[in-house]
Amino acid sequence: MTEKAYELIELAKTSGKIKKGVNEVTKAIERGKAKLVVVAEDVSPKEITMHIPLLCEDKGIKCVVVPSKEELGVAAGMPLATVAVAVVEEGEGKSQLKELSK
Repeated sequence: MTEKAYELIELAKTSGKIKKGVNEVTKAIERGKAKLVVVAEDVSPKEITMHIPLLCEDKGIKCVVVPSKEELGVAAGMPLATVAVAVVEEGEGKSQLKELSK
């Protein structure tokens, strides 16, 4: 599931639209624009991202937890690590989104 999430982020980055960072991801969830949210597990302190899975549950958005913020940053095309990414438009990643939504 982790690899599918990274793959979807990479596809959405080039052919769709993603939001990066806790604030942008939170806004995308609250506005109902996020189709999938990916959160890194190795965040310190945990309080930074604790609200994201709960928000996703309230809005009915699939939330995937991945082990590494560095790998998440690379998948999102960033030079630094990122703790959260929201896929707003999946672009060419429609099949990956369907698989992850199951």
